Amino acid sequence: MVDVRDLNRDAWNAQVAKENRWTIPVSPQEIEAARRGEWEILLTPTRPVPRSWFPELEGARVLCLASGGGQQGPILAAAGARVTVFDNSPQQLAQDRLVAEREGFDLETIEGDMADLGVFKDGVFDLIVHPVSNCFVPNLRPVWSECSRVLGVGGELLAGFCNPLRYLFPYDLERDSFLLSVAHPIPYSDLESLTEEQKAQYVEKGEPFEFGHTLSDQIAGQLHAGLALIDLYEDACPPEDDPISKFIPSFIATRARKEVR
Repeated sequence: MVDVRDLNRDAWNAQVAKENRWTIPVSPQEIEAARRGEWEILLTPTRPVPRSWFPELEGARVLCLASGGGQQGPILAAAGARVTVFDNSPQQLAQDRLVAEREGFDLETIEGDMADLGVFKDGVFDLIVHPVSNCFVPNLRPVWSECSRVLGVGGELLAGFCNPLRYLFPYDLERDSFLLSVAHPIPYSDLESLTEEQKAQYVEKGEPFEFGHTLSDQIAGQLHAGLALIDLYEDACPPEDDPISKFIPSFIATRARKEVR
């Protein structure tokens, strides 16, 4: 049996050492601007989340789910929220603590599995911010169920995720690029589609294993967990960095609200 959580924890720790863009903490200038009310965050590669999607942040209880790296959590804390960052990678969480200590504000960090939020009581958060990261867990439905459980009634989940069409195409680790030749069925799993040699290369290079979830699991999964979809938008990587983005935006962000069940 492969322990995906352990493998991906090690991989994201390695990504911090490599200075992956999602592991670089925000600057003092960005924190200062957020304190003035001038801020934005990303759920997907390039398009900022609309400010209209956010509640009043002063005193709001916010969970940044699978969102370590010193980016979303510190910005929202500087804007006045009471933030908890929950992530599988201790090195990613260390980036959030680095910013909080540097800037002198409170921010809680907890290491754990995004599909198991048992450390939190029911209904304790007003907002969950969940950028693209559920591609790193094999089973998605428990993530949405746990999000719904820990949100208070009227609380909202802002989530970014991959359109599963990304996983139709094989990824060339050596070239760091997708090959535009349909090769995989959806749902997709690196553990099932990669050869043993390829999987060994992923571990050696500190690359996380990914899973391409169906749109039914991504969107209907939220609905079935008691969340009402309010809005969504699509996004893409810069086309020069991602051949898929030359043809279609392959990331989605959703806004959903917990209704009375």
